[in-house]
Amino acid sequence: MMMISILAQERLLGAALGSALTGFVVLEQRKRIKQSVADPKSQSQSQSQSQMRDGIFGKKYRMEFASLWNKAVDQTFEPAIEYLSSRKW
Repeated sequence: MMMISILAQERLLGAALGSALTGFVVLEQRKRIKQSVADPKSQSQSQSQSQMRDGIFGKKYRMEFASLWNKAVDQTFEPAIEYLSSRKW
């Protein structure tokens, strides 16, 4: 019974995180597109591509995503870890 709930939690967590990441990337791309359409002469093509890559996949966002991912995994598997620890595994 416990395995079913863990699998369901994993799937729900994966779907939620996937949806959140996809939404974030789409919103960032829309923001960049609006900025480039509003003022196309202010930035060169290479600067715009560099900013998009750094903005969405930059170190800051990767670190935040990794931290959120680790917290979510810890919360999801906490009951299983406690159960296994009580059984001295």
